[in-house]
Amino acid sequence: MADILAQIVAKKREEVAARKRELEPARVAEQARARAPALDFEGALRGVRPRGAGGNGRLPEARIIAEIKRRSPSQGEFPWHGDAPRQARAYERGGARAISVVTDGPFFGGSPELLQQVKAATALPVLQKEFVLEPYQVRFARALGADAVLLIAAILPGALLGELIACAREEGLHSLVEVVNAAELARAQAGGARVIGVNNRDLRTFRTDPARTLALLPQVGDERVLVTESGIRSRADIERMLRAGVDAFLIGEALMTSADPALHLLTLRGQLAVQAAPAGGGP
Repeated sequence: MADILAQIVAKKREEVAARKRELEPARVAEQARARAPALDFEGALRGVRPRGAGGNGRLPEARIIAEIKRRSPSQGEFPWHGDAPRQARAYERGGARAISVVTDGPFFGGSPELLQQVKAATALPVLQKEFVLEPYQVRFARALGADAVLLIAAILPGALLGELIACAREEGLHSLVEVVNAAELARAQAGGARVIGVNNRDLRTFRTDPARTLALLPQVGDERVLVTESGIRSRADIERMLRAGVDAFLIGEALMTSADPALHLLTLRGQLAVQAAPAGGGP
């Protein structure tokens, strides 16, 4: 697959320039300041310490960020009902700790309005999953009502990553800083990231390898929250990561393709036994 990430970033620069002409930076900053304080995204995801420790020999709780997205470059359109508030309420019933909303339009079918609909429908912290390139977008996320914003290290070179982490903090936003390798992880921690997400999917090729999280985990400080992203589909996947010391999980495709997202979340969290296939049934 071609370098999808480069295509997304190029399109995003055009989109942000156009939005600035429609909604001036001063107006966005004013709207951001008018928002109520953000919900505690970091606190909702923090696991027990020392990492991986459970009580009475049990595994720690699976803290899940459940994602809403309409499509992806790798999977195409998702076969869902299209009602974002309904999806958000299902996630809340299933025990999600937070909800991620993908707002990119051209590649993922999202929109700012999608996030606003979800925020109005749930009491959970809401993460804006977007391709953020500059402070204007951080303030726009807060103006929409987001409690946290995604910052992708791969598209934020040099000191820019740390500057946007600081900008989010100044705006009262939490940030989920996404990394894919040791160099990006080092930059994230040096820049003051409190919540770090390891994306098991390479956004340039869209190949997925959950072992990436396990390789980087020993380098993440205990004071930080570690989220594993992509490629988590089963309770077995989750138990493997919990034993290693992962704090939280960002899960999208497995929930967006589920006929019953609340039930699927309960199963992933270990609250329900995996249901057996019907007699004589297929996959």
